[in-house]
Amino acid sequence: MARRRHVIVGGGTAAINAIATIREIDRGASEIVLVADERPYSRMVLPYFLGGKIGRQHVFTLTPRRLAELGVDAAQLGRRAVALDTAAQRLELDDGTRVAYDDLLVATGSRPSLPPIPGAEGPGVHPFWTLAHADALLGEIGPGRDVVLVGAGFIAFTILGALLRRGVRLAILEAEPRILPHVVDAGGAELVTEWLVRHGVTVRPGTRLTAIESAGGRRRLSLAGGETIAADVVILATGVRPNLEWLRGSGVEVARGILVDERLRSSAPNVHAAGDVAEAVDRVTGLRALFAIEPAAMEQGRVAGANLAGRETRYRGTLSMNVVDVQGLEIASFGAWDDPAAESSAVAREAPRGYRRLLFGGGGDRLTGAIVVGHSRDVWSTHDVGMLKGLVQTGTPLGAWKRVLLRNPWEIRRAFVAGGVVGRLLPETLLGAPSVSMDGLSATGGEPR
Repeated sequence: MARRRHVIVGGGTAAINAIATIREIDRGASEIVLVADERPYSRMVLPYFLGGKIGRQHVFTLTPRRLAELGVDAAQLGRRAVALDTAAQRLELDDGTRVAYDDLLVATGSRPSLPPIPGAEGPGVHPFWTLAHADALLGEIGPGRDVVLVGAGFIAFTILGALLRRGVRLAILEAEPRILPHVVDAGGAELVTEWLVRHGVTVRPGTRLTAIESAGGRRRLSLAGGETIAADVVILATGVRPNLEWLRGSGVEVARGILVDERLRSSAPNVHAAGDVAEAVDRVTGLRALFAIEPAAMEQGRVAGANLAGRETRYRGTLSMNVVDVQGLEIASFGAWDDPAAESSAVAREAPRGYRRLLFGGGGDRLTGAIVVGHSRDVWSTHDVGMLKGLVQTGTPLGAWKRVLLRNPWEIRRAFVAGGVVGRLLPETLLGAPSVSMDGLSATGGEPR
């Protein structure tokens, strides 16, 4: 009997976790073929590479030796999938090669979404999403260089610290009325803006870029209203979109992403999807959404890999989250943090400086969203981020603790312990196997006093 052939398209986090999971389960019983246009590497560490904290060699994940250890056929590395015939169960590559499969995982990730303005693809203008983008930027940034970062969302904030470590003079342009419009609310954005200005960053929310031109070896940026500013380098951090065009005509149902069920199966037989391309269910809202975040790619890759290996595993949904540290300021949001109908409490603190907002949606006592902004050196900010994530993820009923938290969002630790959240997180692993509790980790019960 022929070995079952799993074809994995993509070399990012979802693909890597799927491969590792297949091998954990089948111990080499199947064939795995990897198709990826880049050598596998971690996108998550690119900001550390850009900032000089790690070398280029530490960016890569599945080395040739590791691929061999996992029994992965890597002959198609450097090739790109261009078409899919689901009836014949065959993949077509950019060099005309056809690859047959028994099961297929689409994990082709995302690419930058550039603004539709003149000059967006001109010299001295860079997106930031791939290793090639990081390499190109390293050749142009350095002490005293004027850099304009267009967009003030999550992607921009992952590289902001790296740019400052390189000694650039940095300005941020954001078309929305506040920075981080899809990460924190107005109260959180105010504190972050104050922090950036204190660190020498020019912050300009409500500023729309209309064109970029080359002028005397520099870039001239035209803004709505007629103003122009100059820069040596422009970085476009204006969002990403999934790599799905090659699936046209394949029969795989696509909305914003590939529609998947609770086992991450697409509408086409034997075709799964994971990572940025998968339109999965939000764990808090129950609605379908795209999640271009590392934790979602890891979890979906694991679940998809288990299902490909024959272990039926249900994906419990993605917890929407954003966590980033900028020059010692921790910024985090979880779940439905922007729900206008939720009962909520927002509190700013002066010493140490911090901001929190907790949200209870649906009229109940379960935490459905949270925002935390605070100094990283304030150990409770860091610890509370993890506890807030646990509360939102588990949907733990908080009873009387809801009133306490609405009065004082800094009482997270007591509510977390009293709610027995650790006990809710421990019973099983992501793939459904029993987990072993460590002595002293579970805590239950307790009423606020």
